[in-house]
Amino acid sequence: MSGPRPVVLSGPSGAGKSTLLKKLMKDHEGVFGFSVSHTTRNPRPGEEDGKDYHFTTREAMQEGIDNGEFIENAEFSGNMYGTSKAAVEDVRAKNLICILDVDIQGVRRIKETDLNPIYISIQPPSIEILEQRLRDRQTETEDSLQKRLEAARIDMELSKEPGVFDVVIINDDLDRAYEELKEILNEEIQKVQDAK
Repeated sequence: MSGPRPVVLSGPSGAGKSTLLKKLMKDHEGVFGFSVSHTTRNPRPGEEDGKDYHFTTREAMQEGIDNGEFIENAEFSGNMYGTSKAAVEDVRAKNLICILDVDIQGVRRIKETDLNPIYISIQPPSIEILEQRLRDRQTETEDSLQKRLEAARIDMELSKEPGVFDVVIINDDLDRAYEELKEILNEEIQKVQDAK
């Protein structure tokens, strides 16, 4: 694979990954590309197929996984998620930094590939703050909220393991977390801008 070094962004739901990513992509137009993941879950209000996710069936996705078309895949809350090789190549072919937003299982799977990305974990300041953020969204049932919190506890523990991530950003202040994220990616951003 050629092109700029991809970025693997991980962290529990509600840690602020999407907010930080949207800000990064707005401030650096024409630098980042988003690898659009596949999922078998139903679209949330306002989500677009091919933009937010490639919404697909369990059968079609399993066939792609069996055929080796995915860099990583995982199951969460009864739905499958995954990143296809084609989704990453589409971004890199445009000389953009490919951003992969994956869970901790995905991070482990990507470490087994030759992708060589920059691994960044975005973490909440505490499980209590995360729970409040998720409740404020009002998109979860109590059952799915508890599943997300349990997954978050595991994610927060695993993010502390040495060698898993190049950097862990604690998102207790959005502006500070954003500055930290930009600093880490500065070298790759410069490469893309210099190539234009």
